[in-house]
Amino acid sequence: MAVAVRGGRGSGLGGFSLRSFFSYRIFVSAIFTLLFVATLTVLLSTNPSTPQDDSALPTTGNAYVHRTFLALKSDPLRTRLDLIYRQANDHITLVNAYAAYARKLKLEISRQLRMFDELAQNFSDISLRPTYRASLFESDGPVDEDILKQFEKEVKDRVKIARLIMGEAKENYDNQLKIQKLKDTIFAVQESLTKAKKNGALASLIAARSVPKSLHCLAMRLMGERILNPEKYRDEEPEPEFEDPSLYHYAIFSNNVIAVSVVVRSVVKNAAEPWKHVFHVVTDRMNVAAMKVWFKMRPVEGGAHMEIKAVEEYTFLNSSYVPVLRQHESAKLQKFENQAENLTEDALLRSKHMSLLSHLRFYLPEMYPKLHKILLLDDDVVVQKDLTGLWKIDLDGKVNGAVETCFGPFHRYAQYLNFSHPLIKERFNPKACAWAFGMNIFDLDAWRSEKCTDQYHYWQKMNEDRTLWKLGMLPPGLVTFYSNTKSLDKSWHVLGLGYNPSISMDEINNAAIIHYSGNMKPWLDIALNQYKNLWTKYVDNDMEFVQMCNFGL
Repeated sequence: MAVAVRGGRGSGLGGFSLRSFFSYRIFVSAIFTLLFVATLTVLLSTNPSTPQDDSALPTTGNAYVHRTFLALKSDPLRTRLDLIYRQANDHITLVNAYAAYARKLKLEISRQLRMFDELAQNFSDISLRPTYRASLFESDGPVDEDILKQFEKEVKDRVKIARLIMGEAKENYDNQLKIQKLKDTIFAVQESLTKAKKNGALASLIAARSVPKSLHCLAMRLMGERILNPEKYRDEEPEPEFEDPSLYHYAIFSNNVIAVSVVVRSVVKNAAEPWKHVFHVVTDRMNVAAMKVWFKMRPVEGGAHMEIKAVEEYTFLNSSYVPVLRQHESAKLQKFENQAENLTEDALLRSKHMSLLSHLRFYLPEMYPKLHKILLLDDDVVVQKDLTGLWKIDLDGKVNGAVETCFGPFHRYAQYLNFSHPLIKERFNPKACAWAFGMNIFDLDAWRSEKCTDQYHYWQKMNEDRTLWKLGMLPPGLVTFYSNTKSLDKSWHVLGLGYNPSISMDEINNAAIIHYSGNMKPWLDIALNQYKNLWTKYVDNDMEFVQMCNFGL
């Protein structure tokens, strides 16, 4: 009985263990089944109907399982279609980039540009064809493999053409880019050069128009001498030679004492009969005393005669008679000046050419009514030969004897006057040869007969608004003495020593007068060294004030 009991206990424990094992397996299976069903429910509840939904899916966690599951369900042909479509779009972008690059370079390759544009349009047109659009892009059903192959073939053909064209164009674009960069560099250099030239010209003009310290010192020393010795420098009575038409008369208008002294000294030293030469010097009120003191301390050699006056002594030269003075006060000129107030170069030129001293040359018959002929000399000339031969030249009834400066197309009337203006176009020949101021022999009787001063007044009034010519003394001279100028031999007057370093020394040595026209005047530090000694040899270095003012000649 005891045995039975033990046996019963043993069988009972064994049955309990077996049941527990099977119960655990059933529980685990149930749990996995539930998890599987729940996962399927979640997955199947999402509808991946469009490619855009796929692209919006996240890439981590359960989303990766989701996307993988959808990929297994999707049509492989549609994936292939998507790749082909993307390839086509990529090449459209590339073709458009090449076309834009070509336009940026401004290349003259309109044929290639058309090819790029047509190629890009062809790529776009493929997807818009009704057959492809209906079967491949707008259909929700399975993709037709035959149509897909045809679509793929057309895309690949165009891709091949695009790559061929771009490969041929790439080298050309590289060369054109280098050319364009070179053009840009050349343009930048030209801009810098133009700016440098303009600044250099302006600096040169400022240097030329400025009064050097030595010249200012000389004027002050001469004025000091006049103040210290007033009795010594009293004005004298006019000499009868000043109005004697049988003598050789010169007109010099300047406020530069040492420049005038060089002109006079060079004339006298080279004159065969210096006592027959009469110099009429006109300056401004500020410098007239210094000019008189100089020639009182250093009288003209050879018995030549010297008349020195201030421009203010010619009382008829007032704004009611002289158009330039009247225009200087007018509102129109003020407007012109205001427009150019920021142009320093124009302002400097205007200050020079609006000076009455510069315009005195147009009033010679009235300033010297008893004279028949007079030689006008600028203060930046040097005389190297006897000039009496100029008075013997037959001017053929002309008013002005001058050396012409034209050669080829240069220095013609068209360069000085505005031939777009009907008045200029009607009255003058644009190819007419220009001539130079600086050494001019004037027949004052012919001048009076031709009424050249009236002509000058007429043209100055017409040019009040600066539409006929801008600035300068030569344009009004060209219009005033048009058809009244006699051309002289070029050896009488050689110009350009103030700007041209290439003038032949033979030409200079053979010239009767050399002219330092330009900004590099011989009394300035910027003078051309190869010509400076031709001027300095006539400077009176024995004059005490020249030494004291340290001209550095």
